Amino acid sequence: TKEIDDECKSCSGRSVRARAGGRLDAQRFGHHPYLQGHRTAGSFSLWESVVPPGAGVPPHIHAREDEAFYVLSGELVIEFEGDSAPRRVAPGGFFFGARGRRHAVRNDADKPARVLVFCAPSCGLDQMFAELDAATGAGMPEMAKVVAIAAKYGVTIEAPAA
Repeated sequence: TKEIDDECKSCSGRSVRARAGGRLDAQRFGHHPYLQGHRTAGSFSLWESVVPPGAGVPPHIHAREDEAFYVLSGELVIEFEGDSAPRRVAPGGFFFGARGRRHAVRNDADKPARVLVFCAPSCGLDQMFAELDAATGAGMPEMAKVVAIAAKYGVTIEAPAA
């Protein structure tokens, strides 16, 4: 829209309140947008995700953006293409997932993990989460539906074997 276009042309700086963007639920994760791509002229997106115990994202590849994770609390297990073994990332730990490289994220612990996720450039992951939220809500969606929605945003998900 013209309003968003005008706002993006003047994106020289912005401060936001914590969790100013509301909450989206997708694949049992709570996503709290801080800055969405339309507010940064597409430069990046930033959100906080809460990953419940036992939840995760199967192996996937981003074709359009790099993704970085900073763990605030809890612990995540990251599988990254090229690593010999999964990594445990504790609070204060950081993980960078370059576009085109397969990675997976899961929470094997008994408490939720909170993580800041930075995505650059912003190529629609915020819209993907909104679409997943609208299609499935807080429940666990059918994997075929997740795969189809993700593909629209340049994310290839390796669906678990049936």
